[in-house]
Amino acid sequence: MRFRDRAQAGLELAEHLRILQEKGTLPDPVVLALPRGGVTVAREVALALGAPLDVLVVRKIGAPSHEEYGVGALAGDEPPLFDARALELLGLTEQDLEPVVARERTELRRREQRYRQDRPAADLRGRTAILVDDGLATGATARAAVRAVRRREPARVVVAVPVGSHEAAELLRGDADDVVCLMRPSPFQAVGLWYEDFGQLTDEDVLDALHGD
Repeated sequence: MRFRDRAQAGLELAEHLRILQEKGTLPDPVVLALPRGGVTVAREVALALGAPLDVLVVRKIGAPSHEEYGVGALAGDEPPLFDARALELLGLTEQDLEPVVARERTELRRREQRYRQDRPAADLRGRTAILVDDGLATGATARAAVRAVRRREPARVVVAVPVGSHEAAELLRGDADDVVCLMRPSPFQAVGLWYEDFGQLTDEDVLDALHGD
């Protein structure tokens, strides 16, 4: 089974979360989208739950010789969260990655400013923070997001995705209060394989989802 696109995946995830909300396990929710890909999914969730929608920008830290290979992640103003095993396999140190971290931090701040448009970040104190993305591969960016959100003193942190690897979902159970993952296919390989349409989103797509009617 594959999702048609992120919107359809968001509708299915939203229905599952709405049932949890009716059971009382998601009190006073705030939905935090991990852009870009997670915003379309998160919008459907926020609409179904009657919850405010905000963004939490997270950036992958890629290996210098292979940027698509993630060795860590950044969220908010938190220090980088590195994958020690990946660093060891590649023979890298955290110091080796300082230029990459600086570049990604700059892009993170640019996106935060662009997406939020001077609106303050949502107040999470005492609320249920629901972090939504379009999928979990390694879980590195979601783990960095959870760590950043914990600083904002929510009552609970829930990670919710339409699809993810079994390993990433289980890893996140050590960080989040709950992990909702509709599909855990094996072998997993990549998030995009589980969508018929997995086109790249632009900043304008994100702004439409956040601020459109």
